[in-house]
Amino acid sequence: MAGSTVRAGLPDPVLPMLAVDGELPTTGYGYEIKWDGFRACVQVAANGDSRLTSRLGNDVTGTYPDVADAVTRILAGRPAVLDGELVVLDESGRPDFGRLQTRHQRGPSSTLLRTNPVTFFAFDLLHLGDDTLLQEPYEQRRSRLADLGLAGDPLVTVPPYYTENDISPAELLEVVEQQQLEGVVAKRLVSPYQPGKRSRYWIKRALIKTQEVVIGGWKPGEGRRDNMIGSLLLGAHDHENQLVYIGHVGTGFTEKALGDLLRELEPLSRTTSPFDTPVPRDRARHARWVEPRLVGEVVYRQLTDNRNNERRLRHAAWRGLRPDKEPGEAILPQVEPGVG
Repeated sequence: MAGSTVRAGLPDPVLPMLAVDGELPTTGYGYEIKWDGFRACVQVAANGDSRLTSRLGNDVTGTYPDVADAVTRILAGRPAVLDGELVVLDESGRPDFGRLQTRHQRGPSSTLLRTNPVTFFAFDLLHLGDDTLLQEPYEQRRSRLADLGLAGDPLVTVPPYYTENDISPAELLEVVEQQQLEGVVAKRLVSPYQPGKRSRYWIKRALIKTQEVVIGGWKPGEGRRDNMIGSLLLGAHDHENQLVYIGHVGTGFTEKALGDLLRELEPLSRTTSPFDTPVPRDRARHARWVEPRLVGEVVYRQLTDNRNNERRLRHAAWRGLRPDKEPGEAILPQVEPGVG
């Protein structure tokens, strides 16, 4: 896999199985809370060596050494491959995507490890010892995961899952919304694990609207943002794989995030727009164009059609970079019924 480092004795990483968007089915599924973080695969060898790989297969062990050490300690010599989410929790115990952004740096300082600890939410067990569990049903994999003894550690935990016998999907969504969490994922109880596939065995229902975006340019700021980024010009790919301009975002940034973004974007400078569709004149004026390589995420209220049938983000706010995503994964969703 791209970017991963081969180490003797370590199990191979597994590409993550992905969910489709949809309404939650009511029978035959397990229901999990959707955690707001970075997907990761953890591999542990019998000799105590461990490795974390991102959704793209990149080795991120040096970025999250605390998690790697914790999983190794808890498994105590049992070789395993785990699927889960890297999350930073705030003081109220809710995922904080902004804090996770600050942790995504190789070789974090002891201060950063202390002030922004990462928790690995392990929600699937793919290999254990000599056993490959990919063809085992979800319910059985979850049972074996629960037997590993991961619960109770501050850096590694196994979040619960529920069935219709515990709570209805509608009731769970209501609880999740009250707790201001991201959403719910339904996983068919008898389903195998399908590496690298987006399957209807897993169905996600998000409660906040987010969109993965490709940064195609930026506009200089004014006033307090003089000599800084004022706004980012954003795109996503349509069904013909064209990079379509979908709007701009100028809110949701910390001062540190703006500085970090500028350092990332300056080496990507180019003289022309990378978008395959026109950018409005007022947005193109004084724009600093960049190669479309960086992926980010915004939260928004609507993605509407204007008079020219162009999709535009409305009331968007920046959430952060997504180093775990490729530009081609930033895809426009289907047109929302009744919006336009």
